[in-house]
Amino acid sequence: MSKELPKNYSAAEHEERIYRQWEESGFFNPDNLPGKRPENFSIVLPPPNATGILHLGHASMLAYQDVMARYQRLRGKKVLWLPGTDHAAIATQNVVEKKISKEENKTKEDLGREEFLRRVREFVAGSQDTIRTQVRRMGASLDWSRERYTLDEALSRTVNTVFKKMYDDELIYRGYRIVNWCPRCHSTLADDEVEYKEQKTPFYYFKYGPVIIGTARPETKFADKIIIVHPDDARYKDMIGKSFTVPWIEGEVEAVVIADASADPELGTGAMTITPAHSFVDYELAQKYDLEIVKIIDEDGNLTEVAGRFAGQNAQQARAAIVEAMSAQGLIDRIDEEYVHNLSVCYRCGTAIEPLPSRQWFVDVNKEIPGRGKSLKRLSLEAVETGLNDKKIDIMPAKFEKVYFHWMNNLHDWCISRQIWWGHRIPVWYKDKGDGEPEIFVGLKPPTGEGWRQDEDTLDTWFSSALWTFSTLLDQDHTKYDTWEEWLANSPDLKDFHPTSVMETGYDIIFFWVARMILMTTYVLAEIPFEKVYLHGLVRDKQGRKMSKSLGNGIDPIAMIDKYGADALRLSMMVGATPGNDIRLYDEKIEGYRNFVNKLWNISRYIFGRVNEIKVIDKAPPPNSIADQWILEKLNEVIEKVTGYLDSDKLDFSNAIVELYHFTWGDFADKYIERSKKEEGKDEILLFILQQLLKLWHPLTPYVTEALWGNISDKKLMIQAWPDEIKLQKTKFNGREFQDIIDMTSEINSLKAKAGIAQTKIVKATYKTEFIAEYLKILAEEARLEYVDDKQEHWTPVDVGHVLMFVDIDKQQIDQHLNREKKELQEYIKNQEKKLANKEFVANAPAAVVAKERHKLEEYQQKLNNLN
Repeated sequence: MSKELPKNYSAAEHEERIYRQWEESGFFNPDNLPGKRPENFSIVLPPPNATGILHLGHASMLAYQDVMARYQRLRGKKVLWLPGTDHAAIATQNVVEKKISKEENKTKEDLGREEFLRRVREFVAGSQDTIRTQVRRMGASLDWSRERYTLDEALSRTVNTVFKKMYDDELIYRGYRIVNWCPRCHSTLADDEVEYKEQKTPFYYFKYGPVIIGTARPETKFADKIIIVHPDDARYKDMIGKSFTVPWIEGEVEAVVIADASADPELGTGAMTITPAHSFVDYELAQKYDLEIVKIIDEDGNLTEVAGRFAGQNAQQARAAIVEAMSAQGLIDRIDEEYVHNLSVCYRCGTAIEPLPSRQWFVDVNKEIPGRGKSLKRLSLEAVETGLNDKKIDIMPAKFEKVYFHWMNNLHDWCISRQIWWGHRIPVWYKDKGDGEPEIFVGLKPPTGEGWRQDEDTLDTWFSSALWTFSTLLDQDHTKYDTWEEWLANSPDLKDFHPTSVMETGYDIIFFWVARMILMTTYVLAEIPFEKVYLHGLVRDKQGRKMSKSLGNGIDPIAMIDKYGADALRLSMMVGATPGNDIRLYDEKIEGYRNFVNKLWNISRYIFGRVNEIKVIDKAPPPNSIADQWILEKLNEVIEKVTGYLDSDKLDFSNAIVELYHFTWGDFADKYIERSKKEEGKDEILLFILQQLLKLWHPLTPYVTEALWGNISDKKLMIQAWPDEIKLQKTKFNGREFQDIIDMTSEINSLKAKAGIAQTKIVKATYKTEFIAEYLKILAEEARLEYVDDKQEHWTPVDVGHVLMFVDIDKQQIDQHLNREKKELQEYIKNQEKKLANKEFVANAPAAVVAKERHKLEEYQQKLNNLN
């Protein structure tokens, strides 16, 4: 029995209902999938912030990963796509601190640690549902029964266990070293959490005894006592090793000259003083020559007592007064006002970073791991270079492998302690021994006895996130296991789904997260965390600009789903995208794919309304015409291509969509369905092709395909089998002949258009090739031809492949029509140029109107170019 669907697909009427049905079916859980599934496929979702909202980066990530999960599910694999959220230490604490300050005019210190943490937990619990709901809106087929949170008990035990294991292996140590410090967040930052902002600032040249030194930061120079010169610099040969009394900011200092190859004779005067406490380069020199490290700026960004009369002042704000004092002492040689440098800023709050020495916890990336003979750095390099245990990580695109190797080869010890309250508290306790150095205990539980106090700091968020691929797969009922080894051995998900199949994420966090997961997993489990890394690009606006609040060009994915539907948004973010390259997204693009989704709906609507009975067609019906043969051959081609594009060795989402789009709209709708209207007995073949199409489209547009499939079967589309190649039997029909008809019709219609002849007008034609009667009949219907025996002299030849015809269209008639068109376009262009040359019009008309007129001119010019 046929069925009539509404004329237009309304995403809002279907999406929430369909997602609820998917969840209720239980098929997001790999344990509930039907049939034997010997192969596993797994992805762990890069965890969005628990208190965050869905942005375009999340949306594109969800689209790519859902395509992979749904495709592999249809391919008969046991698919786990595991969701979770991150506690996002600094970001979450900042939000709650601001909230308390605004609402109660209090600080976290006013509340105390326990009360503040209770407030944060409460805030997170109230916020997590927002991101969960928004992730569902994208159609993400995640196994919510396995959802994880980085502060879950089992994950916290994993974090503490790994910390202790690394401490026992002497890979974690506590040291006094220079770190990146944010005075606003009052915490350390890892090197890759520091961002750079170009800034123009004065560059000062100071008289320092016998040399001239240069700096952009005079406020750090109070305790400079070492002059570094190159050992081969003839200008300073006689000074090396000597000391000088130098008049300086707060009185005279005793300066010593040291020769080191790090000094650049071509830069400035070739001489420099060093500030070991506030420069990573200078710190290394101080370590090399065992020099004193004096802190000039404290954790609040204020000058210490070393700065004398300037002590207690904000370092940056005091700069002008310091320069003025130095000028009064005659210490300024000159000032370059046009100096441009990269200012280091905190990636969270944008505050200028202050490098300063601090006692922190570090991961030693260069120390040899006991019993392994390799460092963490070496293991991480080998995972991508040669592989571990016969499994190698493949990075897509390959160009990022070089970036990864460069970063890993230059990796410094990782500072993992953060001076904030929210997060995994460092599992270290101290007890005073009375001799200045405390006794240290590292463990999963507090030590027994009196006088122990736990470290106040928390771990870097990336420390727990680095364990994400395996910590999430451990048995969450962890209290059953006394030892780490027992826990690992009794975690079936870890055995079945690790290493995970793919890590899909943005290229902008390859160092923040991807590299750290490789570093930690290869150490803890002696295996890779994932087999493939797929790095998607950033989403930019129509002009290719980065989306930002200041430009007002941001796109809210949820607003786009409300307006156009999730399927349209998903397609628009993947079409034109290649691994590692940015894409452009704008309203009109999303609207265009909404129109395509509606086209798929209307194709189905037509078929459901035409056939006598809507039913599942398991096998391809035998063809009854050359059109049937042709469409089945075309379907075979598209199945082969799309399968190849979506397989994990290619992951070419854009080309998969383009191939399907052209087949669906061009081959199936415009060609075959239109032809089928003139033939009988097409119910089964129309239903069969539609069903294969819905399966092919399902990973890419899950909502509309599931909605349409519900009219065919009560079994969910998401668990059907992916289309296999159709075994076409040899028949009397030749699909190539129908392709010739299509090509010939296209050529004849093009000639008609050029000659100004209506497409519906029948023209006379003769042919020079022998054809079967059915071919001639179809061609006459499609191209609107009347066959005659002899051609006239002025007729135009049409040669398509091995087919030659002559049609009653005069070449002179074509030329005359094109010349008329050309003159009209030239006149349009002339008038348009005249209008835009009118300064009064351009100055007074609304900008949108002027832009529209310019666009018209460009269109006319393009048409003329095409015509020529």
